[in-house]
Amino acid sequence: MLHNKTYTKSFIALTIVLVLCFFVNISLGSVSIPFNEVFKSLTGGLTANPSWQYIIQDYRLPKAFTAIIVGSGLGISGLLMQTLFRNPLAGPFVLGITSGASLGVALVIMGASIFSGILGMFLISKWSLVIAASIGSFLVLLTVLIVSTRVRDTMAILIIGLMFGSITTAVVSVLSYFSSMEQLQQYIFWGFGSLGNLSWQELAIMFLIYSLGVLLSVLSVKALNTLLLGENYAKSLGLNIKKSRLLIIITTSLLAGTITAFAGPIAFIGLAVPHITRQIFITSNHKILLPAVFLLGAIIMLICDSIAQLPSTDYTLPINAITSLFGAPVVIWLLVRKRKMLF
Repeated sequence: MLHNKTYTKSFIALTIVLVLCFFVNISLGSVSIPFNEVFKSLTGGLTANPSWQYIIQDYRLPKAFTAIIVGSGLGISGLLMQTLFRNPLAGPFVLGITSGASLGVALVIMGASIFSGILGMFLISKWSLVIAASIGSFLVLLTVLIVSTRVRDTMAILIIGLMFGSITTAVVSVLSYFSSMEQLQQYIFWGFGSLGNLSWQELAIMFLIYSLGVLLSVLSVKALNTLLLGENYAKSLGLNIKKSRLLIIITTSLLAGTITAFAGPIAFIGLAVPHITRQIFITSNHKILLPAVFLLGAIIMLICDSIAQLPSTDYTLPINAITSLFGAPVVIWLLVRKRKMLF
């Protein structure tokens, strides 16, 4: 009972922090907008400066929602993978999902020189990169799913996923070698990750797929808690290992693949957020961990995005660099302080 009260207070505190981070994130940027004007715009009022209304409604608000989706989605994906493989170093991209997306984008950007005219222009459009990343992720997912139905050992799936990642990285390296400087630059910029390039329509599509992934993760809670006891014990409790494993892999792929397709590969969040959550809540119960990871992932992503914007300047740092610089020392500090990897 005492634990339940403590968890409830923690969730309330995290929710308040999330709302504050959301408002702060929208307030910061190259254009300085007073906090009261931001609040006025979000509550349906008109700002003193019409351009502020446009900046908030059409740029900062979609970016803040994207940060919440990316942070929570990758955090949940990382939690699922770490539990499935019982490996603290597993993240949402160990199955090769990001590598598949990167290969799809590399083929479009660095293979576009093969084509010319209108077709070439279409191939390097914004939507083509999203579609290419999605197809790349899906093909890797399909291969992993086929393998997962034939392989009994879960660790074998992890190794196969890593091998797919190595193969796709090698293909991208070959394409990079024969590409022009402009093509390489465009691909590198995509690899930096970005939260601010989505329109409301694109955000809506991303949110629909993300919502399906979150729903499936909620349905997987019982299986995740059972898997913590080990596969053999889980079988003795009546858990269908293959079915549960398939559901967890599909859920992770939906979340991580969609986020990578729309926002690019975002590092660190999926690996670190589950660890930070376990250190704070000190539990292995996924009924507690799942909503906690959702909130913490969103909070950390909003903070990282706020730092990346370099408020009151025209510069925006790569979000990938900030997530690693901000988060890695926090994880190291937590692990050294606790002296034990909770799992």
